[in-house]
Amino acid sequence: MEYADYDSKKGKYFNPVIVEKVLEVNHLVKHFGAVKAVRDVSFTVYRGDIYGFLGPNGSGKSTTIRMVLNLIRPDSGEVLLFGQQLSHNRREVLSKVGALIERPDFYQYLSAYQNLDILAQYSGIKHKRDKIMELLKVVDLQDRANDKVKTFSQGMKQRLGIAQTLLHDPDLIILDEPVNGLDPQGIKDIREMIVRLNSEMGKTLIVSSHILREMELISNRMIVISKGKVVVEGEVRKLLESDTQQLTLITTDTSKALKLLLEKFPDYTFDRNLLDELHAELPTDVIPSINEALVNAGIGVKQLITRNNLEDFFLQNT
Repeated sequence: MEYADYDSKKGKYFNPVIVEKVLEVNHLVKHFGAVKAVRDVSFTVYRGDIYGFLGPNGSGKSTTIRMVLNLIRPDSGEVLLFGQQLSHNRREVLSKVGALIERPDFYQYLSAYQNLDILAQYSGIKHKRDKIMELLKVVDLQDRANDKVKTFSQGMKQRLGIAQTLLHDPDLIILDEPVNGLDPQGIKDIREMIVRLNSEMGKTLIVSSHILREMELISNRMIVISKGKVVVEGEVRKLLESDTQQLTLITTDTSKALKLLLEKFPDYTFDRNLLDELHAELPTDVIPSINEALVNAGIGVKQLITRNNLEDFFLQNT
């Protein structure tokens, strides 16, 4: 039994529900010669998740994903998709999975529609014209359906690649580094598309990335791996909960502000940097009092910045 909601104030879960395990990875190990690429990696993905698979380059993310897709064999461990062992039911279970591994590859001198048409024929898709046009609309390429792929930006090619993964209507979509090399607009487009696929089409997604801020914005659960080993796995909101935050203060009078804070809050350390900013690590509930003390003393607060995000967590744990 799993739980749908978590009360952070009470520290308890509530609303018990039965949640289907879409993917179970148990104790995967993979060596390439003397290199230990993946070392005892285990995690679970539930139906409805946007599951962030995070780690620096070379951490073992892509190797793990390739084992999940049966593109390479693990030295030991097992993969269960939809409750079935991948090693025993490869064709059946992989028919429910769509995957985009790094950059998609298309016929550059054919149109977006023609590329998907070829793939649909290979997959035996019925009513393929209606299906292709529907998917091009999903990825916001319906107006470019007849344009050659060579005229597309990298972001558009990535969206076309996602349309390709949807041709056979999979339950699980795996995207390996989908925003790698994209400009800010391309990253935003892919991010919004991932959320739509989950919320509007009911797809479960695994998204691999080293761009941590993107995962913080879209994932409900995540795993962090480093050097082939699991650092942590769990709900993003729980992993980001903290009793303390990093505070950066910019005021109209740094010297006066620093003196006041050291007097009024002697239990904490305040540092002044070369940019004339004040920095401190403080309990979250103390920060409003600091702002109030500065304002009451006639010190203008230009900026008050707190940090408690996935990047901080990642850097502390890898």
